Amino acid sequence: MRPLIGITSSMEIDGTFFTVSADNVNAIKEAGGIPVILPNIIGKEIKHYAKKMDGLYLTGGYDIDPILFNEEPHRKLGTVTPDRDMFEVDLIKKMIELGKPILGVCRGCQILNIAVGGGVYQDIYAQIDNELLQHAQKAPAAHGSHFVNVVHGSLLHRLTNQEKLRVNSRHHQANRSVIDTFQICGRASDGVIEAIESKVHSFVLGLQWHPENMAMENDQSSLLIFQGFIDACKVQKEGF
Repeated sequence: MRPLIGITSSMEIDGTFFTVSADNVNAIKEAGGIPVILPNIIGKEIKHYAKKMDGLYLTGGYDIDPILFNEEPHRKLGTVTPDRDMFEVDLIKKMIELGKPILGVCRGCQILNIAVGGGVYQDIYAQIDNELLQHAQKAPAAHGSHFVNVVHGSLLHRLTNQEKLRVNSRHHQANRSVIDTFQICGRASDGVIEAIESKVHSFVLGLQWHPENMAMENDQSSLLIFQGFIDACKVQKEGF
């Protein structure tokens, strides 16, 4: 039976509507999951979402409120939506508690790291001293604009069988540090963290890029990532 995958939604600052790109939905569907778009509702619904879902897919969107990692706003901080932040942090914690698979992309990679206690740069260009690549590409969404070096033997390496991935890039925030139970499994050539994963869960993976765009253009590594996620969700489903 196809697993039920919760997909987080972006929201506007006034909370008038929720949005999810079609590529996110289609990447989950094509990999064999049943995509369900989640509204950012804070409260007891989170517990019910976590129990019903076989996996959680954390999508991109606006910046993350730095109060969540004990910082005040940098002048380069963009738009934040605190209700979404709170919803996702609570949901991530519940899914991890239940041992269910999580895949986070772009903002999703960062909020995953924050939820477990990691740190984030509010703006990589203002807060990292060395010369950086262009991480907000001026190219089509699915274009792979730079490379990521993958840690041998990591989950990301096992999924893709690649030690160097070509990825797209649309971000100005990025993970700064991870806790002991997580590892950095991919970096850009300039040192920016591009992928993190849990060392104690079977599938908890965060990617700084947008594999959903690349999967829709038949990029094999991206397709393998989504397929691996759905396969992990199937195992989870069969275990209950």
